[in-house]
Amino acid sequence: SHLANIRQLTAGRKNAEAYFSFDGNKLIFQSTNDWGGGTVNLPPDKPVSSERGMPCYQMYVLDVGTNSVRRVSLGTGATTCGYFFPGDRRVLFSSTHLASQQCPPEPKREGRYRWALNDYDIFAIGVNGQGLHRMTMTPGYDAEATIAPDGRTIVFTSIKEGDLDLYAMSLDGRHVRRLTTEIGYDGGAFFSPDSKRIVYRASHPTNQTELDAYKALLAQNLVEPGHLEIFVMNADGSDKRQVTSNGSSNFAPYFHPDGKRIIFSSNQHDRGKDGPPTFHLYLINDDGTGLEQVTTAGRFNSFPMFSPDGKRVVWASDRNATEKGEFNLFIADWIP
Repeated sequence: SHLANIRQLTAGRKNAEAYFSFDGNKLIFQSTNDWGGGTVNLPPDKPVSSERGMPCYQMYVLDVGTNSVRRVSLGTGATTCGYFFPGDRRVLFSSTHLASQQCPPEPKREGRYRWALNDYDIFAIGVNGQGLHRMTMTPGYDAEATIAPDGRTIVFTSIKEGDLDLYAMSLDGRHVRRLTTEIGYDGGAFFSPDSKRIVYRASHPTNQTELDAYKALLAQNLVEPGHLEIFVMNADGSDKRQVTSNGSSNFAPYFHPDGKRIIFSSNQHDRGKDGPPTFHLYLINDDGTGLEQVTTAGRFNSFPMFSPDGKRVVWASDRNATEKGEFNLFIADWIP
């Protein structure tokens, strides 16, 4: 197994999308726990949930060594997709609080798996919760922002030109350039360790029926990503290559420290014919060869990220869950 000394960092409600700081000592993550505005110490040997929850995600920073958490978002609207700036003094995340102080309404799912493309903008803020700065000004969905290891470029997903595409910008929000032009959803992008390439997930309609369905949902600010494949490209958007082609839902890709392999979440071995699908973590070479399953426990394992030194991995999982819809953060030593 690649995973040793697995440690559970949270317990209760929904905790997801945990990403390491540049020094590897902290994580930014989203949670429906309400730990308030101050710093809260969670027992490292047996984490606990907050007394009450929140109807949608807020953004927290967790110190991996001390297991203390602190909210960095405002506590209003919904937030998603946090990430550290170089130096680890500031973070970014997406929030809907300008559109409404309330949580956005749940999408009309009609029995299907759908995401709502809420009116998120990308914001930067100090880890102390001070100095909020708006980075995107366009209406509609701007989210899924991550920063290159060299600390020079932000990649994010935006609907600003009418389709869900990937864009790059400098750390101050200027020099915005579009990286994808294919019709369909392109998102969830992360840079390679050398900052020269980007790995992402995409759902491109392959025929007129799929295209019509995609556009009809998009008009309602919805996306139905039942079929997602992993792609890689150069940081400037050139040389796009498809990595997976298994017809399943493959998402949350992240480069292995060697810059050649990719860890990702997929339901390729259980698409849920008789119930919900099972998502596990997998490793694959960037040319699509050498597929290897990494997790076996639980029904949902996703959002993997390696620490900058490549020695640890963090992810979200429903293993050990005590209630329906619960998932928690786990960290483990990575065994090559």
